[in-house]
Amino acid sequence: MSEISVVPINVIDHQVLTRLALCLEERFLATCIVRASLPIPKTALNSVRKQLFFGSLATKLAAAHESRDGAVLGITEFDLYKTSHHFIFGGSSESHHCAVVSLHRLRPEFYGEPVDDNLLFQRLLKESVHEIGHAMGLKHCYNARCPMYYSNSVFDTDNKFSNFCEACEKRSRANR
Repeated sequence: MSEISVVPINVIDHQVLTRLALCLEERFLATCIVRASLPIPKTALNSVRKQLFFGSLATKLAAAHESRDGAVLGITEFDLYKTSHHFIFGGSSESHHCAVVSLHRLRPEFYGEPVDDNLLFQRLLKESVHEIGHAMGLKHCYNARCPMYYSNSVFDTDNKFSNFCEACEKRSRANR
């Protein structure tokens, strides 16, 4: 993988995206560029669930930012879901080399905790590494400290490191 494009969905704090891009460059040894925002209207939300369907967002993201030798990572405030899940922190499409992470359920205040920008950033970084890993072809890991471990809750995300375990690092290098 030579390049990762970070694409804000609507408005996302540019400083957060720049910091995320630097951390992703370090983890994937790829150039990471923050791109222009992709506008998605609130009318795109499922009117009953008040959530955005991951599949439709991934399709729009992949169409707007084609990536042949890299990955595209969308960051959104929308709460996301898949057909088989009530919600997801993020999702990925290996065929489109794209991934999306939602800040919605990563925010401490979603759980009644005080605002904590550093905790939010750490969660965003871990989920971004996880979803880009899937976009590169990595599967879930059994090591609960690895970012490729499946998060059933935000507590699983908090328990992870933001760097791959040794086995997933080897697999990611083979897929680059």
